[in-house]
Amino acid sequence: MATVVLGSQWGDEGKGKLVDILCEDVEVCARCAGGNNAGHTIVVNGVSYDFHMLPSGLVNPKCLNLIGTGTVVHIPSFFAELEAIQKKGIDSTDRIFISDRAHLVFDLHQLVDGLEEIELGAQNIGTTRKGIGPTYSTKAARSGVRVYEIFNWSEFEKKLRALEHGYKKRFGDLLQYDVEKELAQFKVYYETLRPYVIDAVPFIAAAFKANKKVLVEGANALMLDIDYGTYPYVTSSNTGVGGVITGLAISPFNIKNIIGVVKAYTTRVGSGPFPTEQLNEAGEHLQVVGREWGVTTGRKRRCGWLDLVIVKYSTAVNHYTSLNLTKLDILDGLKELQIAVAYKVDGVELESFPADLNTLAKVEPVYKTMPGWTEPTTKLTEYDQLPKEAKEYIAFIEEFIGVRVDWVGVGPGREHMLYRQR
Repeated sequence: MATVVLGSQWGDEGKGKLVDILCEDVEVCARCAGGNNAGHTIVVNGVSYDFHMLPSGLVNPKCLNLIGTGTVVHIPSFFAELEAIQKKGIDSTDRIFISDRAHLVFDLHQLVDGLEEIELGAQNIGTTRKGIGPTYSTKAARSGVRVYEIFNWSEFEKKLRALEHGYKKRFGDLLQYDVEKELAQFKVYYETLRPYVIDAVPFIAAAFKANKKVLVEGANALMLDIDYGTYPYVTSSNTGVGGVITGLAISPFNIKNIIGVVKAYTTRVGSGPFPTEQLNEAGEHLQVVGREWGVTTGRKRRCGWLDLVIVKYSTAVNHYTSLNLTKLDILDGLKELQIAVAYKVDGVELESFPADLNTLAKVEPVYKTMPGWTEPTTKLTEYDQLPKEAKEYIAFIEEFIGVRVDWVGVGPGREHMLYRQR
């Protein structure tokens, strides 16, 4: 059976640590969507690993890892990331595979990503400029290039040149791109990539037939989903449970647990409305104490109070069976805490999370005020050690969302994840 770990807010909830812990007991870890536009930091025995494209299951030497069909893959970044973790002692030999149906991110896509952001001006999306959006665009337009096509060189070359021609017509001299240089790179990948590429459909089918424990590592989060997120300020893939099924060809009947990862406050990167954002001392506390800057980009994250309107909406879409509350320790020392429990526009409470961003930009959050705690929770090892006020904070979240919090994160290491026995 499969366990799925998904971000419930705007990403950066700390999914990687839970994935790392769960991977101790699984045999297959898979990425289903997105590319190297997301990042997880995992600390193991004092060593910090940054994962972007690679599944976090690589830290477990017994775990096989798959970059699935729904993903988009920048091959130079794949090899660079592989080399970086190998230098830190992780042996990935025969444990990392790429679906032959995944789409390729070219350097060309990354250049176009930057040009499209410039075109949008003040309305830019705030992308990581990793080429993810343009790659999914070419995929939807049926002009993309899949991984397996590298091994049919004449067709591959023809397709890449056609992509360049199309973008040149659009951007002209603004596009400074050398197609010959990229083709020369892929001449090397023609051989070096081959051992990693597999047909992922029988791979997944065989895993379930053998009753292997499968863990699906979500990237980004529900509020960045192309369909259910705050469109257009979203990524270009399905980051929710739907993307798991299509991105990996997993039967929904084989999914046992869907764990929603919830940061104890709210952050987002890039543009778009953010109802509980705090541009004040509280927001600065969350930003500084929480070390809120991106693993992939280094950008500072916008910070605000926990928004349970978002988490409840996210739960309605992803159907979480349990929650992992992360970074609770960042709230240590705050005198009182605010939790958004509803939205009002012109004094009228909204029935649900709005699709219309013009409405979202005008909402006034309705807050529940709760007492903070003075005792430090950082690096506690047992749930019962938490201060009474922290437990009340967790209990309120559970009651409001209707889903139990099984995991609570209070520090950077895997030993600082508190598991609540059922």
